[in-house]
Amino acid sequence: MPGDPLLQVSGLGKRFGGFVALEAIELAVSDGERVGLIGPNGSGKSTLVNCMCGTLRHEMGSVHFAGHTLDGLSAHERTRLGMSRSFQLPRPFNTLSLADNLRIPLLYAGRHGAQPIDERCAELLHMVGLADKATRLPRDLTQIEMRKLELARAMAAAPRLLIADEAMAGLSHHEVDDILALLIRLNEQGVTVILIEHIMRAVMHFSQRLVVLVAGRKIADGDPADVVRDPDVVRAYLGE
Repeated sequence: MPGDPLLQVSGLGKRFGGFVALEAIELAVSDGERVGLIGPNGSGKSTLVNCMCGTLRHEMGSVHFAGHTLDGLSAHERTRLGMSRSFQLPRPFNTLSLADNLRIPLLYAGRHGAQPIDERCAELLHMVGLADKATRLPRDLTQIEMRKLELARAMAAAPRLLIADEAMAGLSHHEVDDILALLIRLNEQGVTVILIEHIMRAVMHFSQRLVVLVAGRKIADGDPADVVRDPDVVRAYLGE
């Protein structure tokens, strides 16, 4: 069962000029939990993730993670505390092998402990099913293999919290199931996961709890089956 809160977002607000992108967001994620974060395009999901991860600075509220106040910390400082993310559009180092693509975040995050980096690279590639392609270049990968490399790069930081941003976009039904199984395995190994995704079948299968943003506000947070029946959520997706 989920334990004490690992991530606590309190009263978070973000503006771009006169535009309110996020307003008074409250979010708590327990250690070991699987949380789905959904909302229509432009709802503020990416802005919230960027504020949590440190690529954007919020003007209001605070973010706490693993007993640390993150306000004012850079993205790489937050990564070294154990918060990692994968990106919707993978951007690997195209001239480097898959193994070298993992060596860089391993050196950058510095969270591999005393384990030799080559050994950890091999573990990560095996974890995502790419062990036989360690010396290949990213251009040799299929779309799902590129998604798996992106997740391996995020996991190179040995995170306590992984934020997976649309890791299944553009994949087939079978490939979506493959990524879902990988994320669930990571969670079973102790990684807390926030999944941002538009594929509702995947979100419902994965999530123990569902959070919905609309127009920069949180409108629902709870059991997935209850949340998708919430009139405000139905209205946000289907209109009046």
